[in-house]
Amino acid sequence: MAEVLDAGELNPGKVFVYKGDLLSVIDVIHNKTAMAKMKHKIKAKNLRSGATIELMLFSGDKVDGAFLDKKNMQLSYVDQNEDGFAHFMDSETYEFVELPITRIKWELQFLAANSEVVITYYGDEILGIALPPKVALEIVETDDNAVAGDTVNKASKDAVLETGLKIKVPMFIKNHSKVWVKTEDATYDSRA
Repeated sequence: MAEVLDAGELNPGKVFVYKGDLLSVIDVIHNKTAMAKMKHKIKAKNLRSGATIELMLFSGDKVDGAFLDKKNMQLSYVDQNEDGFAHFMDSETYEFVELPITRIKWELQFLAANSEVVITYYGDEILGIALPPKVALEIVETDDNAVAGDTVNKASKDAVLETGLKIKVPMFIKNHSKVWVKTEDATYDSRA
């Protein structure tokens, strides 16, 4: 049974169901005028679509709270075709789950084989993968003969990572080096 929440109990990070949508609170502004009920202007992210919405609730309005479950899983393999699946194994129960490649295209750029990930569930529904702020990946292709020179403008060169992701790296980085890559914007962070 879902926990019933008053609109005044919603604060950043709280997850709730509103008109069939699964929402996570980003921000709340409370507004009280002399003759009216307390208004709660809520900015929330739809956890299924990724869209950000704003809604107005009043004190006394009720919503259903939602509990999200997180499981540690390991990437086993990814199908080769575009409309295939990424296969993950639960590290404790050894059960497999599949996610469509089209749904997690961005995340797959940062996941090498056997990468540990956290998959978020709402009941039996898989909502997505939580990536760490940065991941260590091996460079499989870059120009080792590139000459370092212009250090004032932070000279860089192209590199291809083991996942196929292409990024810019400093000139001193060589093939088969491991580097930290930011998952927010797919940029080089530092040597691993």
